[in-house]
Amino acid sequence: MKILICGDVVGKAGRKVLEDHLPDIRQRLELDFVIVNGENAAHGFGITDKICAAFYALGADVITTGNHVWDQRDIINYIGDDPKLLRPVNYPDGTPGVGTGVFETADGRKVMIIHPMGRLFMDPLDDPFAAVEDALKNHRLGHSVDAIIVDFHAEATSEKQGMGHFLDGRVSAVVGTHTHVPTADAQVLSGGTAFQTDIGMTGDYDSVIGMKKELATSRFTTKMPQGRLEPAEGMATLCAVYVETDDATGLATHVAPLRLGGRLKEEWPV
Repeated sequence: MKILICGDVVGKAGRKVLEDHLPDIRQRLELDFVIVNGENAAHGFGITDKICAAFYALGADVITTGNHVWDQRDIINYIGDDPKLLRPVNYPDGTPGVGTGVFETADGRKVMIIHPMGRLFMDPLDDPFAAVEDALKNHRLGHSVDAIIVDFHAEATSEKQGMGHFLDGRVSAVVGTHTHVPTADAQVLSGGTAFQTDIGMTGDYDSVIGMKKELATSRFTTKMPQGRLEPAEGMATLCAVYVETDDATGLATHVAPLRLGGRLKEEWPV
């Protein structure tokens, strides 16, 4: 199976580069499944139902989020009606929406998505490791599902790498989102799970993690209250990771970064 996971889409610039490239990428790579992290898509903060519809029309099969999932208040009433829009799985019981799901490809194969959020330097949610373990109770890779992808939305490199090794051999891929900076460690772990600490953002890299650099920088230099951060609006880079899995086992056979547009060096999975 051929799967693409796109990093955090930031603002209008991120949405534009996704619109410009995702349909062509899906066709050229003959992708079976596409996941887009959309938690910063609505002017840098959260996502809306209209943006979800636009992403689905571009070829996204599932949208993940993160700590900004509730920034657009209308999403609270919408998320329960859209099982393809996931919030972190380790929110407390009773939180609207779901953090995991099993979805079918066009040819009927089953893909499970699990979306935990880290706790180091993040909101104090329930244990993400226990939440993922619980989600896996009823599904086994290569048996009830053909692929399992984990989007771990977390700050700390150590926590993300820990999750990768914790799940190695039991899921197809563990990929990190949230920091907006792509890491250079895409690899297949010893047990057969694809891993990358952070995919990076889909947004303008002439910025401070996707936000206009002048206002963000002044927060550091003046230590005075500033206005709300705004997303940078220059040419954006689409950052994603491409994963191929074995049809029999569901484990990864190949993983590689994909980067198109904007300031970062182009990377095409080979």
